[in-house]
Amino acid sequence: NSFRYDQPALSLVLERLPASFELVLSAMAISIVVSIPLGILSAIKRNTSLDLFISGFSVIGKAMPNFWIGIMLILLLSVVWKIFPVSGRGTLMHLVLPAVTLSTGIAAEMTRLIRSSMLEMLGQDYIQTARSKGLREIWVIGKHALRNALIPVVTISALQMSQLIGGTLVTETVFSWPGLGQLVIMSVNTYDMPVIQAAVFVIAFIVIVTNLIADILLRFLDS
Repeated sequence: NSFRYDQPALSLVLERLPASFELVLSAMAISIVVSIPLGILSAIKRNTSLDLFISGFSVIGKAMPNFWIGIMLILLLSVVWKIFPVSGRGTLMHLVLPAVTLSTGIAAEMTRLIRSSMLEMLGQDYIQTARSKGLREIWVIGKHALRNALIPVVTISALQMSQLIGGTLVTETVFSWPGLGQLVIMSVNTYDMPVIQAAVFVIAFIVIVTNLIADILLRFLDS
């Protein structure tokens, strides 16, 4: 039982889990939607000004810490312009800022990975053969190059899930998001060891399941 709440620790963790899942999955979706087009564009336009801009954006995005991004977004979009709520959970507007904050570093890293993977695929012989057959460039890139380029991306995405879960500790605290991360921080501050143990157990289980799903997707992509 939790020392602070006098309830079963595991049930407390499971109650907070849906909020964290909502945040993590939204951040991963944003990362995928942003990184795949940017990575492909950067590879296709190699060594151009667009490539340099995207690469520079990726480096900066990876270098910025989540808590600083979150604070800057709150100051700009919640305090100055008053577009999004400062904190809390309940509507889609509450989700935007924490999801963007959590996704920034992941999207930057995935963009660089997709770029390097696409460059490797575009130099393969089978791509040249597909082009020599007269296939449209969008078909060559989308069907032949991208599918093989996504294999390392799926692997790194599974590893990034654990990083996203860890990132929620800071992000949920900045935005007062009532998820597992905020519960863990509160439990650490109050020395509530049963809740910390239950949270670590649940997070480890999620990482194991995520890696299993990634292996299944890799089998599909590599078939």
